Amino acid sequence: MQTAQAPQDDVRPCGDVHVVLPAYNEAAALPPLLRRIAAVELADRITVWVVDDGSSDGTGDCVAGVRGLDVRLVRHPVNLGLGQAVQSGLRAVLDAAAEGDVMVVMDADDTHDPGLIPALLREIAAGADVVICSRFVGGGDDSTAPRWRRVLSRGARVVFGRVLHFDGIQDFTCGYRAYRVSLLRRAAAHWGERLVEERGFACMVELLMKLRHCGPVVSEIPFRLRYDRKPGSSKLRLGRTLTQYLVLLTRDRLAPVPYRKL
Repeated sequence: MQTAQAPQDDVRPCGDVHVVLPAYNEAAALPPLLRRIAAVELADRITVWVVDDGSSDGTGDCVAGVRGLDVRLVRHPVNLGLGQAVQSGLRAVLDAAAEGDVMVVMDADDTHDPGLIPALLREIAAGADVVICSRFVGGGDDSTAPRWRRVLSRGARVVFGRVLHFDGIQDFTCGYRAYRVSLLRRAAAHWGERLVEERGFACMVELLMKLRHCGPVVSEIPFRLRYDRKPGSSKLRLGRTLTQYLVLLTRDRLAPVPYRKL
């Protein structure tokens, strides 16, 4: 995997932007987040895909009446977990997107600033295939998050940094990222429905693990987590997530490398 940016004379412009919001009981957070996305400079190029993951609080009803934004709804009749919500959003995007488009995944709890979307697109246009919003580079910050979540993120940073050998990448677990649709399409052609198998928060690391076989250019931009805007409690469970990380690492060690270049 490469982390250096492409030369400036190799700038590749972006197409439209597809923002995937996996959402479980986010009726309080989703409306202000959608308004923030609608206020982004490039909002006329954005399609938002809200994946209502079996919510019981009317989350899916929040997509109606948003002005100045193309919002589409994908529903799970029951809660399947973050990983399957990401998978459903990814599949919806791949069915609708053009080859030059970009998919952005964000949390739906209003802790991620949509104002970073133009910066993500600039990195893509400069040659990156994956751009991570990083809490651990200069200008990044996660001080508003609970202490136990900060410890978990830093532990994952150390472990996955050693296992995956992503030189220059600091944040492996943040859910705020941009991907070239063409890269995701190549990976999906190989893994199919197995592209995202994890049900919980480990899905973000899993996706990086599988995309690394495509040899993408990966970069990071500074990101300040706004956990103080989160209206409810965290849905991440420490013990469950640690177990998922362990299973993911074991499965990656045992899984064969793709037999051909992706």
